[in-house]
Amino acid sequence: MPCPCGSGLKYKKCCLRYHKGATAPDPLHLMRSRYAAYAVGNSRYIIQTTHPENPDYRTDRKRWQKDIEDFCTYTDFLGLSIISWSEGKDEAFVTFKASLSSGEMKEKSRFLRKNGTWLYVDGEFY
Repeated sequence: MPCPCGSGLKYKKCCLRYHKGATAPDPLHLMRSRYAAYAVGNSRYIIQTTHPENPDYRTDRKRWQKDIEDFCTYTDFLGLSIISWSEGKDEAFVTFKASLSSGEMKEKSRFLRKNGTWLYVDGEFY
């Protein structure tokens, strides 16, 4: 099965390793692996890679997980295109376009490094 992130690799050779516990080496890989997690319905990974400062972050993990799973169930993830990305020491940005069954989504995502690990903080839609 091709990886949903659009890398051209098979899922098991690409994002699956992050979904199984490997740390994404940079924000670009984290962005791709989060998209793939949504596409395969891996809510645990989405929660695990979300920064506590994210506006959607919830302490009620069961409810949050259910909401993510519902979104994944009712959405087809049709493709991901990376437009640009830049990485600083502890802050990075990835601009992408995601094609979903509900339409196209463009976002400039912000990532922060926390305890050596990159996490998704928030994003600006445009």
